[in-house]
Amino acid sequence: MFKVVAFLFLCMVVSGFSKETGLPSYLHPDSVLSGQLAVIIQELGLDGDFDVGEDGTEQISLAVIDLNSEKPVFAGFHAANFIYPASVYKMYVAAEVLKQIAEGRYALDSLIRVRSPNDVDRTKQIKSDPRPLLRDGDTVTVNYLLDLMITRSDNSAANCLIDLAKRENINALIHEYKWDGSEVTRKFLGRKFEDPGYEKVRGTETCAQHAADFMYLIETSRLVNPWVSMQLKSFLARQLDDTKYAAVLPSNTMFYHKTGWYSFWTNDVGIVSDGRTRYIIACFLPLKEEEALPKFRMLALKIHRLIRERQHR
Repeated sequence: MFKVVAFLFLCMVVSGFSKETGLPSYLHPDSVLSGQLAVIIQELGLDGDFDVGEDGTEQISLAVIDLNSEKPVFAGFHAANFIYPASVYKMYVAAEVLKQIAEGRYALDSLIRVRSPNDVDRTKQIKSDPRPLLRDGDTVTVNYLLDLMITRSDNSAANCLIDLAKRENINALIHEYKWDGSEVTRKFLGRKFEDPGYEKVRGTETCAQHAADFMYLIETSRLVNPWVSMQLKSFLARQLDDTKYAAVLPSNTMFYHKTGWYSFWTNDVGIVSDGRTRYIIACFLPLKEEEALPKFRMLALKIHRLIRERQHR
């Protein structure tokens, strides 16, 4: 009896999440699913405040969009909590670059020259990737930079593409979709190397609700246009980091995703599809990677099972 009462209370607690940042009308909130997610979060000990060093304390941000019914169903736990996304925000950069290509400003095969101080990486984010680190003076295509930025989470490539797209344009796209608060404010380098006007700007943040909505627009070919959506999805399909949410998904499952990890933050956002079950997951954990990875694996097992069971109600 206690479990039933506790579950109903959790449903009531999270049922107001759609009002937090203005859920888009095409996403349909489900307080019961949010309550079920809250139970999972509690079971894994992820429902509290986490110490993130000099930044104080932080909470997780989680959102799920179930795509298995006629209307997309949205649920979450602190879904509107803004948190440091680490490399996840490179997907916002990629969207604007692809938008500019679609507008004819340049092409996927246009050549870009790498300039310091953008060449920040000294080690590869994915050590098994054979592609060399970018260095000052290298000339590569926009397509090569996009692939490095998304699949290997290359910071040097991201810096070059932020310069190419320009932050004011990236943020105009973010505002177009009403993702206010998720603006790209920083490049991936120290503040003393930042462009004039960006030395003291706040750090970049996003929330699970915005990230999940971003993925939903990709999945429905509505992020800018079908070409941009499908191009970005193709990059996400080649993600090389499979250590987080992807680690325990069934072998027949495609996961189109972007990961991010830095210091106290470990994140994964993407579209899960195995031919029968489709859903979007956006999960930002304020935990160091070594602590987060086992939590991610249990989270993936439980959420994947939950979504599958919802199909057979």
